[in-house]
Amino acid sequence: MFRHHPERHYGERIGWLRAAVLGANDGVVSIASLVVGVAAADTSSSGVMVAGIAGLAAGAMSMAAGEYVSVSSQADSEKADLDRESHELRTDPDSEHRELAGIYVGRGLDLDLANQVAVQLMAHDALGAHARDELGLSDFHSPNPIVASLVSGVSFTVGAAFPLLAYVFSPVSIEIPVVAGASLVSLALLGASAAGAGGANPRIGAARLTFWGALAMVITAAIGAAVGTVV
Repeated sequence: MFRHHPERHYGERIGWLRAAVLGANDGVVSIASLVVGVAAADTSSSGVMVAGIAGLAAGAMSMAAGEYVSVSSQADSEKADLDRESHELRTDPDSEHRELAGIYVGRGLDLDLANQVAVQLMAHDALGAHARDELGLSDFHSPNPIVASLVSGVSFTVGAAFPLLAYVFSPVSIEIPVVAGASLVSLALLGASAAGAGGANPRIGAARLTFWGALAMVITAAIGAAVGTVV
């Protein structure tokens, strides 16, 4: 008897990894940029902290709600596709068989073998076969909305804590460079770790997050300094 050898694939991590990376990255970038921008406007230390903490709370809730809505909408669309496919399998199974066989022919099987494969797969699990091969749906590509929401909100909070802590413990005269430096280091570590967990190049992942984080802080600092001279 054929014995299946279980394997763990990087694709199985896509759901939670995406939510965690996006949440932590947004937490670091948005709060670091907020702190740097407000501090560049010559705001008092207490004012900078109030802005940072308010941004953390608002950002965490926004990320959690946004991720929940996004994943739920994706799940609703997938369910609608599956419901339609189920209806077509009940009302026109021959057409669905030809459609599935055609997919396998397109992948390189000859017509006779494609028909045999389609017959056997549809006899075993017709909807599952069409979900995988026609719609491109699979279990590990569909993260749970609640899990994705929690992961996103918590990871945002953790990411946002780095620039806030850096601001709290930095000397008054060098607050902006310390916050920027600590944030860029945390982004580099986050990018490298996320890339490694997903099977990608850690250096590219680190460079990608660091570049966009630095750009966001530079632009926000420039705007904060400009507004500070006017207001």
